[in-house]
Amino acid sequence: MHDILDLTRFPIDEPNTPEWQNLVDRCRADIAAEGMFNLEGLMRVDVAADVADGLMPRFEAESFEHARMHNIYFKKSIPDVPDDHPALARFETSNRTLCGDQLGQGALLALYEWAPFAQFLAACIGKETLHTMADPLARVNVMAYREGQALNWHFDRSEFTTTLLLQAPEQGGGFEYCSDLRSDDDPNYDGVARLLRGQEATREITLSAGTLNVFAGKNTAHRVTPVQGVKDRVIAVFSYYETPDVMFSEEERVGFYGRAS
Repeated sequence: MHDILDLTRFPIDEPNTPEWQNLVDRCRADIAAEGMFNLEGLMRVDVAADVADGLMPRFEAESFEHARMHNIYFKKSIPDVPDDHPALARFETSNRTLCGDQLGQGALLALYEWAPFAQFLAACIGKETLHTMADPLARVNVMAYREGQALNWHFDRSEFTTTLLLQAPEQGGGFEYCSDLRSDDDPNYDGVARLLRGQEATREITLSAGTLNVFAGKNTAHRVTPVQGVKDRVIAVFSYYETPDVMFSEEERVGFYGRAS
């Protein structure tokens, strides 16, 4: 794994050593303060570039072009919220997606299936253990956003999202978020409406290729701003669960990927 990751700066292959624990503590502190942590340069830049370049022909030939109109909740309606409430304003998200079964046995799947990586992530987010998915489509996805494409405002279904940026665009493609806009007890629909009108304070960061980002997005609204220029934004999404052998339903796979198998 040393030829894929910078394990000198980020010793995630040395669990329970002081250096490993210091890194975990730093990541936990960043999550507490910022709702995320970033390990810039975890994947070696040349490896990230090779992975992105190698996937481009597949994006052109076999990716699923996913374009949809949605609200911030990805739901048609919300109980007790009028359909014309400004928190339910609709906008477009579009990208091209490659699924886990289209990636080949390269650096991404090697990292995803590497046990010390899951062990490190679990420690950082306070979980006893994390398991890879059994679902061959959903376990690892890679998304490409060409000029004008964006991932619009949303909340995540899962508590944490783990991504690795493989290629940054020339401009745009920033990660914009509004921390703790809602809570498990307070949906804050009026605050959501203010965000969508541009009246809530947000922060935006720009990630560099090779950066691991672990983000607590269940109650923090976030989006990726539209990509500008001829260079795609390419990002891998790793899905782990606290229980083993998780599979998406056929309906979910068709909705996300345009196919059930």
